[in-house]
Amino acid sequence: MTRTPLRVSFCGGGSDIGSFYTKHGGCVVSTTIDKYVYLSLQKMFNAEYTLLKYSASENVSSIDQIKHPIFRESLKKYGLESLELTSMADVPAGTGLGSSSSFTVGLTNLLRTYVGQSSSSKELAEEACDMEINRLNEPIGKQDQYAAAYGGLNMYRFEKDGSVEVSPVRLSDSKKKELNDNLIMFYTGKSRSASQVLEEQKKNISQGLAESNQIKMCKLAEEMYDCLNKDDIQSFGNLLDDGWKLKKTLASGISNPDLDAMYDVAMDNGAFGGKLLGAGGGGFMLFYTPADAQDKIISAMSNYKKMPMRFENSGSMVVYNDYVRR
Repeated sequence: MTRTPLRVSFCGGGSDIGSFYTKHGGCVVSTTIDKYVYLSLQKMFNAEYTLLKYSASENVSSIDQIKHPIFRESLKKYGLESLELTSMADVPAGTGLGSSSSFTVGLTNLLRTYVGQSSSSKELAEEACDMEINRLNEPIGKQDQYAAAYGGLNMYRFEKDGSVEVSPVRLSDSKKKELNDNLIMFYTGKSRSASQVLEEQKKNISQGLAESNQIKMCKLAEEMYDCLNKDDIQSFGNLLDDGWKLKKTLASGISNPDLDAMYDVAMDNGAFGGKLLGAGGGGFMLFYTPADAQDKIISAMSNYKKMPMRFENSGSMVVYNDYVRR
């Protein structure tokens, strides 16, 4: 069984898409949180079938019959069949926490372990990127795979040549706890597929206003990284707010009147800044405000589900393994 964390992206999202970072380089500041995707594997008693259990259930006699693309292509890559694979998650898909890439990283870790291959964080991230971006042609970037594989609070730099540099944020334990305590997250009530928004964003950020605003978002990410490394979290909320205003210009589906109204309610009740997590259109919205002032926001946002979360540092892990190859 593997356990792979979900992530919260603070600043720079979009710059991890190839159409942007191959021209300008990119950078993202994010953290993984204590919400996870779990995947388990065991041999099928009836070796004629492969059984998959996720939000749906598939029992197939041929790998090519599998409808779930990541399961199908991953099993084909390793030449595996006659297995029972089960996926569970703490949070639904389509909520802006990188669950698809956490699933891919966790599955990669699971299958590599099963065939006897050890895995570094870098290997897991790169293989998951290859699966989603190159093999399945998803219009996504690299930040989610790297966050899920490495874990922790980091700056990810996406170089023009496609390489990725991972730089941990050197925030003191006391300030990291304070930062975590000052973050509050609400579910918008809507999940969404990121692909359509990301397709438009992928095209837009290589030209015009969207491109220039994406460059500004990278500069904000660098500023956020520098501030956190100096134990300065006072400007964090303002940086979130600046980044959200820029992000909304990147594609038409990122925000909408309902999301804007939700954001305004939080800001009017004491939030210093915030942002919608993920590609846009729904999912979770994150706000920064001192912990002792959050009751007012929680009261004003009573129509939305609040989700507690804590930072985590582990990345994808094999949490149970009693398989002995025969």
